Amino acid sequence: MVVKREVCKKTKKFMDDPNFKGHKADSGTTTSWHGRIYVVDPKKSEIAKIMGLEEQGEYAIKVR
Repeated sequence: MVVKREVCKKTKKFMDDPNFKGHKADSGTTTSWHGRIYVVDPKKSEIAKIMGLEEQGEYAIKVR
C-alpha cells in the first residue's frame, strides 16, 4: 500500500522534508498533489523564480 506524503496547501512544502522541520501548515495539508521538484539553489533556479520559491527543499508542483 502506497501512502501519499502530506503537503502544505499554501507553500507546497512537503511536511516530512527535513529542511522544513519547523514549518507549520496554517492553511492545512493535503495528500492530493501532482509532481514534485527539489530546489538546490533557489537564487540560480529559473523554475524556483517562476514558482516564487525562496528556500532550498522539496516542493509539490500542483496542490489541490
